[in-house]
Amino acid sequence: MSNTGYGEKIAEDSIRFERLLPGPIERVWAFLTESDKRGQWLAPGTMETRAGSAFALHFHNSQLTPDKTPPTERFRPYDGGFTTQHQVLRCEPPHVLAWTWGGGNEAPSEVTFELSEIGDQVRLAVTHRRLADDDTMVNVAGGWHTHLTVLEGVLEGRRPAPFWPTFERLEEEYRCLIMSPRS
Repeated sequence: MSNTGYGEKIAEDSIRFERLLPGPIERVWAFLTESDKRGQWLAPGTMETRAGSAFALHFHNSQLTPDKTPPTERFRPYDGGFTTQHQVLRCEPPHVLAWTWGGGNEAPSEVTFELSEIGDQVRLAVTHRRLADDDTMVNVAGGWHTHLTVLEGVLEGRRPAPFWPTFERLEEEYRCLIMSPRS
């Protein structure tokens, strides 16, 4: 497991992140499944934890960190908040949670969260599959990296860096990492 926090492209359409977080595992599970806790690092939204159930996430990324620096013009439409629709694909408390992401005109992508105990810590692996193209992967990678950094801060009791500047910097870094010519 890399300790850089950067996602790793594991297939043409998939990226995976791993984090080592303070436990216990039930605490980290609660931050994935309970609306008020998930709302501190990703987005609130009531979720029934059973396969097949539909739910919505209500994003307000500027509200996730104490510093409310707004995004640049490109991301300004998302600054006021937006809602996404999802469906639980798999739920095995407190170890595996998977749901759909997106959709619209194309098939939705899929996100899987896997938790495992390592002493008093928890390894969280987040795998996002079925990403449409490299541009989508760049955006998704910057987003997950930023949100997982906020989660780490929340669980460790430290103040996270401002969301939008962090996201925009990471998206550019992933653009170089993911879209660089392969030798």
